Amino acid sequence: MKAVVFHDVGDIRLEDVPEPQIQAPTDAIVRLTASAICGTDLHFIRGTFSGMQQGTILGHEGVGIVEALGEDVRNLSISDRVVIPSTIACGNCSYCRAGYFAQCDTANPNGKDAGTAFFGGPAASGPFNGLQAELARIPFAHVGLVKLPPEISDDQAILLSDIFPTGYFGAEMAEIKDGDSVAVFGCGPVGQFAIASAKLLGAGRVFAIDQHQDRLKMARRQGAEVIDFSQEDPIQTLKRLTDGIGVDRAIDAVGIDADCPGCGTGAHDHGKLFEPGQAPSQALEWAVQSLAKAGTLSIIGVYPPTAMTFPIGLAMNHNITINMGNCHHRKYIPKLIEMVLAGRIDPAKILTQVKPMTNVIDAIKAFDRRESGWIKVELKPQAKAGGSGDEERIEDARIDEALEETFPASDPTFYQSQR
Repeated sequence: MKAVVFHDVGDIRLEDVPEPQIQAPTDAIVRLTASAICGTDLHFIRGTFSGMQQGTILGHEGVGIVEALGEDVRNLSISDRVVIPSTIACGNCSYCRAGYFAQCDTANPNGKDAGTAFFGGPAASGPFNGLQAELARIPFAHVGLVKLPPEISDDQAILLSDIFPTGYFGAEMAEIKDGDSVAVFGCGPVGQFAIASAKLLGAGRVFAIDQHQDRLKMARRQGAEVIDFSQEDPIQTLKRLTDGIGVDRAIDAVGIDADCPGCGTGAHDHGKLFEPGQAPSQALEWAVQSLAKAGTLSIIGVYPPTAMTFPIGLAMNHNITINMGNCHHRKYIPKLIEMVLAGRIDPAKILTQVKPMTNVIDAIKAFDRRESGWIKVELKPQAKAGGSGDEERIEDARIDEALEETFPASDPTFYQSQR
């Protein structure tokens, strides 16, 4: 089968690899009908998050059809259509039972203190082969696969694997209440869903901070007040727009690749500029500086264990509450499926590119360069280059279509009344 394989920093290849096999009674084999490229993949490819093992298949977002089941997967059937949560959890340990699926005590073979197990990550996360492939082995499939209703398309479902749950998780950790003002730093896919989720949770004002015009345009269409940090000082602007007070809640949706002061893109080799763990994250500093006293900071941007810097003095002296972590995808996916079915939000509006996996290397390069219109990229593992229709459609025009309508999240009272 074909898969996207990590060989070294800056060296990834689409190549033939052996098909996965059932290894445990709780395994499943899924034939992927949709995968995606995520900003987290870029952390590994750039080397800003180290520890990747040569030969690991990349990717942690997937939708597909169940092809094989271990004997202890008793809630699924062959041919079921499923979405795959990005993080892996056993469902039995005390953390899983409390909803902390990203901190499962069992899934990560490196031990209880090893942290989150997820697909397509570094050695410390398993490693587990990822989902940018034609087939994937899913451990703990009785927990790690969520059946999809036929009304939800692959374009919608692929955003339920990671990006939408992570944005919602970030908004929930920000402790957003009715009328709150919220600043979202980074308007990539996670940031866009953090904006939508903040509105669903009742935010009165949402500010979107970025420098890429396509992302800012999408945020504005959602009803966010946009700030282009390449054209104005974001902190001065936020303070002025909030009458000198600052925002109630801030969400860092960028992470380690915002580590070049004044850059915020992570598109070049930051390792040559800073020692590991010593690069200050501009987004994180701005997020702390933007907050009103007694505000809440939510961190969902990815940081490696080597990251050691944080503006602790300002945060402590302003009584800032800080919540952070990896998303417990399995906890949120069923709830978000219900929201999509209810018409509260259409996650597919984020998608701006759909490519056959045979074009994945070029797609990753374009996504890494932050080319206009490359906000979120879906991959079709079963599609071949040179096909027609959806198999090879170039979605550059999709951005304009997506921006013509806001997310249907502008009336948060509907969802709140259902909770």
